[in-house]
Amino acid sequence: MDMKKRIHLELRNRSPSEVRELVLDNCRSDEGKTEGLTPEFVNLEFLSLINVGLTSIANLPKLPKLKKLELSDNRISGNLEVLAEKTPNLTHLSLSGNKLKDLSTLEPLRDLVRLKSLDLFNCEVTTLDDYRDSVFKLLPQISYLDEEDPEDQEGSDSDAEGAGEGGEGDNDDEDEDEDDEGDEDEVDDEEEDEDGEGEEDFDEEGDDDEDVEVEDEDVSGEDEEEDSGQDGEVDDEDEDDDEEEEDGKGQKRKRDPEDEDD
Repeated sequence: MDMKKRIHLELRNRSPSEVRELVLDNCRSDEGKTEGLTPEFVNLEFLSLINVGLTSIANLPKLPKLKKLELSDNRISGNLEVLAEKTPNLTHLSLSGNKLKDLSTLEPLRDLVRLKSLDLFNCEVTTLDDYRDSVFKLLPQISYLDEEDPEDQEGSDSDAEGAGEGGEGDNDDEDEDEDDEGDEDEVDDEEEDEDGEGEEDFDEEGDDDEDVEVEDEDVSGEDEEEDSGQDGEVDDEDEDDDEEEEDGKGQKRKRDPEDEDD
């Protein structure tokens, strides 16, 4: 399948400006040209052109947001200065399996100031003495060469991405700190609300206690009134009994003279 037709299929009814990733591996390029790949792909961030028969990247369109470029297994032998002009924000570049023979062909990559990862597997340049040390010295901005750092420690793509986007990582950390502070503020607010609720509950309990005390006083007052009423009734009954006794005595005194006359 030729490249132009492949690009048409990859669009899937989208406009070129909506595409972020484009994989065109193993399709045929017309005389090494990237036919169908136009500057309309302004938001493209990942482009893969593995084994498409490229001999030069001179026809590569300007892709200002491109970060990853796969050019493995082509026949590119030089003219890499085009990359700094067309892809200034490139962080990952793979030129594995191309016809790069000496360090001088890599010198234009110094202008890719954001470049952090470079792959040159199976290129003739890798057979040079002190190849790794020489490349790291030539391109001090890179952190990984052939997926290893200067100490020959393997690194993942995520490690290289973190190195290439350190500023963004710092901003993310700041955002996380702000989020943490916001969470702490929310927790403080919740604790204050709980304290407020606790005070309200305490006030309500205090009011309930006062109401109970008032009710107790009312009950005590009623009991005293009932007691006094009962005492009054008892006194009245005692007075009546005394009057009846006095009346009985009077009657007896009146009867005594009659008894004498008899």
